[in-house]
Parts: sequence; structure tokens; C-alpha cells
Amino acid sequence: MKPKILTTLSTYDRAQFASDMIAGVTVAMVALPLSLAISIASGAGPEKGIITAIVAGFLISLLGGSRVQIGGPTGAFIVVVFGVIAEFGYDGLVLATFMAGIIMLLAGFLRAGNLVAYVPEPVINGFTIGIAVIIATSQINDLLGLSLSGVPAEFIEKVEVLWSARTALNTYALAIGLATMVLIVALRRAAPKFPGLIIAVGITSAFVALANLQVDTIFSQFGALPSTLPAPSLPAISFERVMELLPSALVIAFLASIESLLSAMVADKMIGGHHRPNAEVLAQGFANIGSAMFGGLPATGAIARTATNVRAGGKTPVAGLVHALTILLVMLLAAPLAGYLAMPALAGLLILTAWNMSEPHKWRGYMQTRLSDRVLLLLTLVLTVFTDLTVAIGVGVAIGLALRLRRQGADIESDWTPPER
Repeated sequence: MKPKILTTLSTYDRAQFASDMIAGVTVAMVALPLSLAISIASGAGPEKGIITAIVAGFLISLLGGSRVQIGGPTGAFIVVVFGVIAEFGYDGLVLATFMAGIIMLLAGFLRAGNLVAYVPEPVINGFTIGIAVIIATSQINDLLGLSLSGVPAEFIEKVEVLWSARTALNTYALAIGLATMVLIVALRRAAPKFPGLIIAVGITSAFVALANLQVDTIFSQFGALPSTLPAPSLPAISFERVMELLPSALVIAFLASIESLLSAMVADKMIGGHHRPNAEVLAQGFANIGSAMFGGLPATGAIARTATNVRAGGKTPVAGLVHALTILLVMLLAAPLAGYLAMPALAGLLILTAWNMSEPHKWRGYMQTRLSDRVLLLLTLVLTVFTDLTVAIGVGVAIGLALRLRRQGADIESDWTPPER
């Protein structure tokens, strides 16, 4: 459970630091608009995403079991966070995040990081696609400039409300959102190592400001962003509050562990390395406790940002530390500029993020798997979209493990022959 940074620093040199510095700054420019957008979509203030990227991102890199993992708020948590805030308030989310951190610490100390291999892949794929659907639909309000104040969390009711408000379409907002999406895709193809996200969002947001378009911005919706981190403090804890938030904390801990370990495995394939799963789960625990103490969101390893780090030349966890410190520096020196970012631009960014999360290039392969896996994937997807993530994960994992045991039992039975009597 030794953090990777202790291993890498023994042979650390100036060339590695130069690579880590460039990669850290690059990934920070990708993480900054994503953190703002994810936080807003989660029903929290935009500053909560920045706080999470700084505090949790730093701790994940400092204590984690991967060389190149980048941590922070991710799209997978939007659904959970939005639901917890709606039901229990933001203080309830902070306590649930704190509790999830403690659960992950216990899991790490008990070496439960290896158990990720037992979560059925169709369940992971199903709820990932389901989350992507929910994220994309949650951004239609800002993309179209509808300015609805009370969009329901339930999928069907949300679609009905959005459809009924279609006549309030703001063409300027839609144009800015679509232009941002086109720019992101074009920059990603033309210069994959370049931080195209912040460039695209910055260009379209600057156009909104210079042309004085009637389009919502972060400042018009949330006011000025703070330029310093808040003082750390423990959330208010009571037995009753802990018990009512325990299911949410378990879901946050499960999601954070799964996504972080999946991200670390993707990173291993990219760099030809091996992460330490239990150290990674421990780091997620400390990171979520730290984020909660500063009033931030749940955090985990982010696959897209980790891949950006690798492509930009990140070699060791120092790149992740540089990423967090760069975002802190931006917060200290340039927080007012973030207020000019246009809401439709951030909505376009998140819709593309949701599309990438769903991994459409793998859909054909999903449909060619065994029938039981296809049914499990579709069941988990439908439950994620139309009920909630807790039900989807519980039912999906239970059915998936039952199917696995059934197949193993069939294999054992087929190899067994009755003894001579």
C-alpha cells in the first residue's frame, strides 16, 4: 500500500520534472473548465469544483498507487451529487462525502481494492452509458438558453419540462454551445496534446462578452468566484444524519473506488505499468475526506484527464501535484476571469464529455457478447436512467454475480463424472 510517489522519487531527475511540469500545466487547463461545468451540473456552486480539483487532486497524486492518475470531480458523480443535494442539502453532501472517504479508508486497509475484478463489466458499462444519458439531458437547459429555474431530477419529468419550454429557445446560446463543441472536436483532432477544452470555451465565451450577447455566464448565474480556498472544517455529524446518509455514502464510495481503479488500469495500459489498487483506494479515501473538509465535492480518478496527462508526457505523480497547484494559482490570480465563461459553452463541453463517457466505439462489441451480458447491460442502463444509481448498481451487481456463479456451476457440472460405487 506504499504510495507510488515514494517509489518514483528514488530515481527522479530533472528531465522527468520538466515532463511532469508541462503535463501538469496542460492537464490543469483541461481540468479547470471541466471542474466548473461538473460542479454546476451537480447543483453546486462552480467554486466547489475548483476546490475539489485542488484539494482532492493533490491528495490523490500524493498518496495514490498510480504513476499518472489525475483526480478530481468527474461526470459520473453528477447524478449522485445532484440527488443528494436535492434531498439532503449541500451540508448533507459534504457529510456523505466525508463518510465515503472513511468507508474507502477501511476498504483500503482491508485490501478490498482487488475486489473490483468481481464487478461484472456489463454493469459498469450499463450505468456508465446511463449516467452519460442523464448528464447530456441535464445540459439541454443551458445549451438552449431556456433559463428554467426548477428542472426536475427525474428523467421523464425533466424531458417533459424541457419540451414544454422549447419555444423559449435562445438562438445565441445554442450557437455558442454548438460552436464550442465543434471547436473542441477540431482542436482535439488537430492537436491532441493541446489543452483544447479551455481554448474552445475561452474563445466562445470571449465572443459572448465582446459582442454583448444575451447569454448566461457563470457570473450572471452565480456571482463572482472566490479567489482563495476556504478554511477546513469538519461537517456537522449526528447519529440520525449519518444513518440517513449512509446509503448515499456507500454509493459514493463504490463509484469512487470503481472509477479510480478503472482509470488506473487504463493508465497502466498506456504506460506499460502496474498500479497498486489498495494504495489507490486509500488515496481516494483521504482525498474525499480532504475535499469534504474544504466543502468540496466527491472525487475520484478521472480517465480522460489521466489520459491527457499521459499524452502530454506525465511520468510520475508529480505531474498530478503540479496540476492541482496550477489550478490553485489560477484561482488565486484569475478567479474573476472564470466568471465570463458562458453557460452554453460549458453545457456543450459536458455533452461532449457524456458522449465520450458512453464510449460509442464499443457499442457494436457490446451487442456481440452473450445474451445474458446484453440483457444485464440494458437492464442496468434503464434502471440508472429511470430509477436511480443505487438501485441500478445493487440489482446489476446481484444479477451479474448470480449469472457468473451459474456459469461457473455449469462448467463444474460439465467436468464432473459420477464415481464408481
